[in-house]
Amino acid sequence: MKIKTDEITTVIKQEIEQFSSELEISEVGRVVEVGDGIARIYGLSKAMAGELLEFETSQGPIMGQAMNLESDTVGAVIYGNYLAVREGDVVRSTGRLLEVPVGDGLLGRVVDPLGAPLDGKGPVNSSQTRKLDIVAPGIAARQPVTEPLQTGIKGIDSMIPIGRGQRELIIGDRKTGKTAVALDAIINQRQFWGTDEAVVCIYVAVGQKDSTVAGVIDTLRKNGAMDYTIVVNAGASSPAPLQYIAPYAGCAMGEYFMWNGMEGKLPKHVLCVYDDLSKQATAYRQLSLLLRRPPGREAYPGDVFYLHSRLLERATKLSDENGGGSLTALPIIETQEGDVSAYIPTNVISITDGQIYLQPELFSSGVRPAVNVGISVSRVGGNAQIKAMKEVAGSLRLDLASFRELEAFAQLGTELDKASQQQLDRGGRMVELLKQGQYSPFDVIDQCISIFAGSKGFLDNLPIDKVHAFESDLLDHFRGPGKELRDKLVESQSFKQLGGEFEAAIGDFKKVWSS
Repeated sequence: MKIKTDEITTVIKQEIEQFSSELEISEVGRVVEVGDGIARIYGLSKAMAGELLEFETSQGPIMGQAMNLESDTVGAVIYGNYLAVREGDVVRSTGRLLEVPVGDGLLGRVVDPLGAPLDGKGPVNSSQTRKLDIVAPGIAARQPVTEPLQTGIKGIDSMIPIGRGQRELIIGDRKTGKTAVALDAIINQRQFWGTDEAVVCIYVAVGQKDSTVAGVIDTLRKNGAMDYTIVVNAGASSPAPLQYIAPYAGCAMGEYFMWNGMEGKLPKHVLCVYDDLSKQATAYRQLSLLLRRPPGREAYPGDVFYLHSRLLERATKLSDENGGGSLTALPIIETQEGDVSAYIPTNVISITDGQIYLQPELFSSGVRPAVNVGISVSRVGGNAQIKAMKEVAGSLRLDLASFRELEAFAQLGTELDKASQQQLDRGGRMVELLKQGQYSPFDVIDQCISIFAGSKGFLDNLPIDKVHAFESDLLDHFRGPGKELRDKLVESQSFKQLGGEFEAAIGDFKKVWSS
């Protein structure tokens, strides 16, 4: 067979023309020390603070993040199975910051802080990502908080109202119902789903037992709340780096929806629950001490305040030019024996716009939710309430305050005058009225009618154990025969013109009511 030299020449020429030398440049370092989710790397001289690093291990690539930039080495945290990382492994800098998947595909899912699914329902359907740690929108990009975020809990919506874009701390000892308050708020958003007022809820579990988180997910599912909820879980068995980034991951997922308003899309309101930030601070302390950062008060690093402030500052009500979306934060802090003056509780109290303080004594005595009205406060206040609630809530707080004073006095066995006895009777009924079953949120108009009836004295001569039965039947009456009057209240959102009609209607109902 004759060799055709011209053909060979043509092929070689084509190959030379198509050849291009692509030189891949990446900065490479090596692991010199590893343990407890922390690696010390030699050689990454151009690494940036917070940069994403890729560890090449025998089990495939594992991601990490540069935290300490020292003269010879880089201190990094490892996200994932740090036991797979060995001394001598190659580490590459990526030039990127840490990102998490975001989008509608996450709704109804349970994911870890890096967006990997934990619910066994297959991969998360998400094509977009957002930076995990960003600078919060400035003052010019925001507007004052004026829209109420209804929790469905009478004691909170009336006296410690939460607005969309607010940061309201839930604080108390363990086993006082902190998570239950947050879950009630999530379940109450079900009525708005599918409307212009729809709220996406994000529950971030940090350092919780997996069985506890499974119980929370089951509760949300039974109450139909998982349709609009994302659960981010970094359990007690998760490495400290994942517990540290979990709240930021949940916040980034929420910000995607908050900025939806810019494009005219819905939903654009978000509620983030961080359960709880005490455990995040503990995880961050662990990381910092392992990275040899100098310890400060209670062995926390000096920037532990910044850890929480840069997270909670991202809760905002955006201006109308930016779409008017909002992100409301409900951080949870666990106290030891009611010590709200400890380091982390005081930090978070000073960052937030108020706190809901849950008291063990009230919880034990059957007042649930166990909200201490004296210490609890909302710094947004009446701005985040409908008119009708503002009108009835002022007298409610006064009734309860005078009741608490008189109750202590009456325990001495002193004879009380008629006016004091009346205050005591009314306060006792109001405390009973504010008791509420778990996961049974009230519509805001129903709350207004209940509190109106109590503050006008219609419950004063009822036996205390009949208060709830009367309230339930009264609300049923206003959904049935008295619906016309209730509809007027829904429309006007105020008792100003309707007070007399309501007093007459409740009086007539009470005459024929029998428990």
